[in-house]
Amino acid sequence: MRRTIVAAMAAVSLIAVAGCNQQTASNDNAASENAAVPAAADAISGTWKADFATATVEQEPDRVLLQNGNYSCDTCVPKLAIPADGAFHPVSGSDYYDSAAVKVVDDKTVNLTRKKGDKVVGEFTRQLSADGNTLTTKFKDSSLPNAPSVTGQVSARRVAPAPAGAHATSGSWMPDKFQNISDEGITTTYRLDGDTLHMTSPSGVSFDAKLDGTDAPIKGDPTGVTASVKKLGDNSYEETDKRNGKVISVATMAVGANGKLNVVYVDKERNQTTKYTANKQ
Repeated sequence: MRRTIVAAMAAVSLIAVAGCNQQTASNDNAASENAAVPAAADAISGTWKADFATATVEQEPDRVLLQNGNYSCDTCVPKLAIPADGAFHPVSGSDYYDSAAVKVVDDKTVNLTRKKGDKVVGEFTRQLSADGNTLTTKFKDSSLPNAPSVTGQVSARRVAPAPAGAHATSGSWMPDKFQNISDEGITTTYRLDGDTLHMTSPSGVSFDAKLDGTDAPIKGDPTGVTASVKKLGDNSYEETDKRNGKVISVATMAVGANGKLNVVYVDKERNQTTKYTANKQ
C-alpha cells in the first residue's frame, strides 16, 4: 500500500517518484474502537486491500506551472523544472528516475513520462475538466524491478487559478479522489510470527521486521529503504521507513473492532498525511 500512496501522489503533481481516511473515522476513532472490543492478538495477520474511497489527504497544495514552453513544480520532491518539448531531460534528486519528459497534447491535456536510464518507469496523463476545476491524472508506475506495474487515476480539485497566459492545467491543486487503483498496488499481506512482523505485497516489496524497532531491509525496493516496526498496543503497530538512515515516512496501523485496518501514513519528504482504511480479504 505504501507504493500506491506515493505513486498516486506523484500522479497528482506530475512528479516522478516511486513507491503504500478517514473512513469517516480518524486514527483516534480507530483507537477507541480497539478499546471497545478487543480483537485477536494477531488480528493484523492476513491479506488487506486498501479502500481508497475512504482516503483523505492533508498537504500543501501542489503548485504547477506550464508556461512559455517550460514546466515546473516547486512543491514536488524533488522540485521539477524542465522544458515542455516532449524530449527527455535530466532530473536529479530522485532514487527512482533520472530523466523526465513533458509533452503538451492540447489545451487541456499534458503527458509526463519518466525514465531510469533507458527504461520507462512512469507514465502520467493529466486532463482538465470542461469547467477547469478538476484535474484527473491517469498513471502507470513501473519503478520497481521485476514487479507488476501499478495503474490508476487520481483527481485533484483546483484551489488557485492558472496564471495569465499559462496552460490551463497550471495552478494549485489538492488531491480529491483515487479511482481504479490496480490490485498490485493496494494489496498487502502481514503475518505476525512471535516478535516478527512479515510483510509481502504483489507490488514486489517485502520485509521481515522485529517488533523492537530494529531496521530491516525492504526487499524489492532498489533504493535501499529499510523498515522498523514497533507494537503500540493490541492490534496497533507503527512502521518507520528510512533511506540512508533518514526517516522518510511513518505509518500507524490499527485493527478496529469493525475488522478494518485503519492506516495513517505520514510522508516526511512531502509533509503529507494520508488516512485510509483497508479490508481483510
